[in-house]
Amino acid sequence: MLSANIQAGSSTRGYHDYVARSWSHVLPAGNKRGSLDAIAQLAGQYDIVGLNESDPGSLRSGFTNQTHYLAERGGFDYWSHQPNRRVGGVASSANGLLAKLEPREVLDHSLPGRLGGRGVLVARFGNEPDALLVAVAHLSLGASSRASQLSFIAELLHGHSNAVLMGDFNCPIDRPEMLQLFKRTRLQPPDHDTPTFPSWSPQRAIDHILVGDGLRCSEPQALAAAFSDHLALSVNLDVPEQALA
Repeated sequence: MLSANIQAGSSTRGYHDYVARSWSHVLPAGNKRGSLDAIAQLAGQYDIVGLNESDPGSLRSGFTNQTHYLAERGGFDYWSHQPNRRVGGVASSANGLLAKLEPREVLDHSLPGRLGGRGVLVARFGNEPDALLVAVAHLSLGASSRASQLSFIAELLHGHSNAVLMGDFNCPIDRPEMLQLFKRTRLQPPDHDTPTFPSWSPQRAIDHILVGDGLRCSEPQALAAAFSDHLALSVNLDVPEQALA
């Protein structure tokens, strides 16, 4: 399983690039296609991949649905995306899901927050009550908005032992809003932090893959996702057979 904020295929190799290469966030320029090919090569090694900041087909991506492109290049039979943010009519952003297993159901939910445009994508991979649930989210920068968003997600995942929540949380595990999530769901905090931001000098653990107490997983590993400003996060997940039946 892999979680990656792909920054719409843009390249950021230092803080100076946020200014010097700001044009790449609104224009279809730079080697975005090459970055996507590198991300697809990485993603193709996994069975389920969650994406943040995948452009669903705006000007800056050359009107390419990047989730679909990665699905084709990475060898995924199933994909879904949730467009959730538009910037000035020239850029758009989405949560995405790539899967080599067929999901039985995929739902998208808008998340609350002071500013709109955030969402969570939820896929169910089995028919039983204890089916594997995989949720992909990109949370707000503000703590109060994150708290309301995590409260909403907690309602969705409450009581599910075979649940996974992954994405860019924009905060470390020890924040009060995260502690409330663990109290209200069966998701478990990781044993230690895995810094993912910024990718060129990782200091902050703000991307997470959280799993329920019915699942076992390896220690997370941080991996470069082309030239995104976030490192990707991967785990090996041991899923009970009945969770996929």
